[in-house]
Amino acid sequence: MAYKIGFAGTDGRTFLGALVTSTATSEKNEDDFQGVVIRGMPAMPVFAERMRWPVEFIPTTDNSKDGYAAAIIENLKNGSIQCALPMPEDLLIQGLVDEAEQAGVGDCVIGFTSESAYIEGDKIACRRLCRDCGVPVADEWHEADAGNYDEVLKICLALLDRYGGAVLKYPYSAGGKGARVILNAWEIREVYDTLIKDYGKSYKSLFGKKAEWPLLIEARMSGVEISFTTLIDKKGNFQILPTAMDYPERFPGQAGKDNPITGGMGSISPHPMETPELIDKAAEDIVKPFIRALKDKEMLRPCVLYPGCFVSFDGNMKPTRIRVCEMNIRPGEPEAQPVFRRLRNLGALIKATVQGNLDQVEPEVRSDQISLCIALVTGAGGPQGQKGYPWSCTKGELVEMDIDYLKKKNIQVIPSAMTYSEEDKKIKSDGTRVVFLNINGTVKPGESRAGVAERLRQRLLTAVENGKIRVIPRENPEGNRLDFRKDIGAHFEIAEKLFS
Repeated sequence: MAYKIGFAGTDGRTFLGALVTSTATSEKNEDDFQGVVIRGMPAMPVFAERMRWPVEFIPTTDNSKDGYAAAIIENLKNGSIQCALPMPEDLLIQGLVDEAEQAGVGDCVIGFTSESAYIEGDKIACRRLCRDCGVPVADEWHEADAGNYDEVLKICLALLDRYGGAVLKYPYSAGGKGARVILNAWEIREVYDTLIKDYGKSYKSLFGKKAEWPLLIEARMSGVEISFTTLIDKKGNFQILPTAMDYPERFPGQAGKDNPITGGMGSISPHPMETPELIDKAAEDIVKPFIRALKDKEMLRPCVLYPGCFVSFDGNMKPTRIRVCEMNIRPGEPEAQPVFRRLRNLGALIKATVQGNLDQVEPEVRSDQISLCIALVTGAGGPQGQKGYPWSCTKGELVEMDIDYLKKKNIQVIPSAMTYSEEDKKIKSDGTRVVFLNINGTVKPGESRAGVAERLRQRLLTAVENGKIRVIPRENPEGNRLDFRKDIGAHFEIAEKLFS
């Protein structure tokens, strides 16, 4: 009988996690695993049926924490699933695990209770925790009042002088979009005003108009951004999964007022700078002290930590310093997608996380493979002249795919912000990150990772630019609403030249 794992959420990583669980073949574990999507998007079951993918679906009454909790608890109790991994951090922050514990099935849900979810839900409180347990973060950080511009200005000017940059961070859950980078004094007021415009309503609902509005201001960190997806069981055993490189900025180049941090435009795995020494350093400097803190504060339970870090290297590609810029409590999106696709035993790892024997189950990584993931997002245009993702987006436009071509090119399509019209039996765009394209390639003897990555990158670019997957604009039936970053995967070549 299959061990069924429920992935709760609506985005691409949720669907892909369930698909990899059902289809990946372990070389060391003979157990049968079945991936189940809890809720998903309306187009996902239709797409899975058309592709004949072995993924099951469990509906929820709505997209609220209560809707997810009710579905997870019911299906854990009746045996339809054996464990659940919630993907959106808001579900944990709002108390999904607490409800599962009250219902007697908390041990089968991976994630933190609402009391502990401040690790991601309150960045200032997390900085204090990191400081207390010795986890390195930015060289300088401040708690400021977002409503006091003079204070913000003073801090930013000082950080610009000492570190060459400052980062304003809305400290609460913001879907990966709450960080605003400042690189020179001319940008301070505009970046500040934009942050207040985006989060002023949230501040008012949390604290009112007269109270202080907490704002985290950090020194801008230099180095290479690398994240580490880490599974942790109830005993404190852990496994760090393969690394991935995220592309969070909307466009190539440095983040700034005209190039915002988004929910993620794509990802590659492994990170071009990954080495065994790097994984060891992340374990020693970040994961182990953080787990000790979780034990000391009685917060430890089956969970996911996903620290986003800046890493410094020497001329021999040896990591010399690592610092946390954000600590997440769920797999990244879309970083989890190429990571999952390189694992043979995702199901066994999740089962071990729940059962408390992660020390006995190591990741089976397709070490000879690299994986690319790109997000196809809603581009500009529409009835109101929408700017496109991540700003205003057109919805409800027809999605067209040449599935035979994409299959032939070994390109995997993962629907995300797609809906399904029962009336005309059509899949349509629901805005934002509409779909993800994934592709893996094997680095054969004599080949370079850079060469393989470039070949895969060009295959993805060709598919999109030739209209093999389209969102058809209302105003132009021959056009394509989809947009994407064209540089995803190019960093293998950059790294190769850097350390040649």
